[in-house]
Amino acid sequence: MRKAINSVEQFLIAKHLLYWTVIIVPVSVIIGLLVALFLWLLELATETRWANMWLIFLLPLAGILITFLYKALGKNSDAGNNLVMDEIHKPGGGIPARMTPLILFTTVITHLFGGSAGREGTAVQMGGSISSLFAKSYKLKQEDRRILLMGGMAAGFGAVFGTPVTGAIFALEVLAIGRIKYDALIPCLIASVVADVTCSACGILHTQYSINFISSNEHLIPFIPIDVLLLLKVIIAGVLFGFTGFLFAELTRFIKDKSNLYFTRKWLIPVTGAILVVGISYLIGSFDYLGLGVTNPHKDGVSIVSAFSPGGAMYFSWFFKLVLTAITLGMGFKGGEVTPLFFIGATLGNTLAVLTGSPVDLFAGLGFIAVFAAATNTPLACTMMGIELFGTEHTLYFAIACFTAYYFSGNSGIYGSQRVAVNKFHITNNEELTIKQTKEKRKQQDS
Repeated sequence: MRKAINSVEQFLIAKHLLYWTVIIVPVSVIIGLLVALFLWLLELATETRWANMWLIFLLPLAGILITFLYKALGKNSDAGNNLVMDEIHKPGGGIPARMTPLILFTTVITHLFGGSAGREGTAVQMGGSISSLFAKSYKLKQEDRRILLMGGMAAGFGAVFGTPVTGAIFALEVLAIGRIKYDALIPCLIASVVADVTCSACGILHTQYSINFISSNEHLIPFIPIDVLLLLKVIIAGVLFGFTGFLFAELTRFIKDKSNLYFTRKWLIPVTGAILVVGISYLIGSFDYLGLGVTNPHKDGVSIVSAFSPGGAMYFSWFFKLVLTAITLGMGFKGGEVTPLFFIGATLGNTLAVLTGSPVDLFAGLGFIAVFAAATNTPLACTMMGIELFGTEHTLYFAIACFTAYYFSGNSGIYGSQRVAVNKFHITNNEELTIKQTKEKRKQQDS
C-alpha cells in the first residue's frame, strides 16, 4: 500500500515539473533573447563612448530625456527591481509591460553618455516584466504567478552574467533576509538555464575570469589543512567588504532621498548628477570609472579584469567607483548596481592584497563576490557565483568572505523592498517589514 502511495506521489511530482517546464520555457527563451539584445547594445554603446569621449558632456541631456520618458510613459516602472519584489511578496498594481523597453533603452542611454551603472537591474526588470505579461495571458492563480515572477528574475540574472545556478539561487534568496522558500526552486533553475543557453546561442560571450593562485601544501599548523594566516586575512577582508557593501547601499539611498527632498524640479536631479559625475571624473583625472568598467581599452586603465593583476588598480579605485555609481543611480539614471559592485569589490580586494601581502587575484575574486553579497544579502548565491566564475579550488575562501561580508553589512541593502525575515542578530520578526519600512520605523522611534 505504501509503495502504491509513493508511486502516485512521484507521479504527481513529475506532473508538476512538466507543468512548470511547459509554462516557463517560452518565457525564458524570450527573456534570454532580450538579454542578448541588451548586452549587444550595451557593448555597442560602450565602444561608441570610448571612441567619442565628447559624448559624456551630453550626460545632462540624457538625464532629462530619461526623466521625461519615465514621467510620460513609466507609470509605476520607476520603482524598478523593488516593484518586481513587491509584486512577488504582495500582488498590487502589477508590473507594466512597458517596463521592458523603457529600462532597456534608458540603461543603454545611461552607458552611452557615461553614467556609472550596471546591467543586472535591467535584466531582472525585463525578466519580471515579461514573466508578468505571460502570467496574465496564462491566467495563473496568485501563487503560480509569484513563482513565474521569480523564474523571470532568475532568467534575467542567469543570462546577463552567464551564471545559471547563481541566477536560480539569487531569485530564491534575495526576497527575504534570513529565509529561503524552495517552492520555486525547479522553475527558477529551469528558467535560468534556458535563458542562459538562449543568450549564449545568440553569440553573446561573457567575460572570463581566472584565479591562478594555488594554495601551498605547507601549513602553519600541520593538522589543519588550510593556510590559517591566509584564512585570517580573508576574514578581515570579509569584514571590510561588508562595510563597503553597507556604505554603497546607504550612500545611494541617502543621495536619492536628499535629491527628491531638495529638488522641486525633478529634471534638475539627473542634470546635477551628470555634472557631478563628469566633474569628479575630471577632478580625479580618469574616465575609468564611467560605464560598466568590466574592461578598459587603455593598457594602464583600471577595470574589473585589470584588478585581478598586480598594479591593476589604485588604492582608491574602489572608492571612486562607489561614489560615481551612487550619484548616477541615486540621481535618476538607470542601470544595475551589481556590476559596479563587482568593480568596487575587485579593486578593493586588489588594494587589500597589496597592503597585506596576499594573492592579488584571489582577493580580487573574493571582493568581486563578497561586496555583492553584502549589498544584496545573498551570501549563498554569491558563493555559488564564485564557483561558477572562478572554479572550485577556493570554495572555502569564497564562502567565508561572502558570509562574513553578509553579516557585517547589517540589516541594510540596495533593495528597499527586500524583507527582513530574520535579522542578523538571529531574531525572527513577528511582523515582516522591508528594509525601507525598517529604516522608517527606526527613524520614528529615534525622533
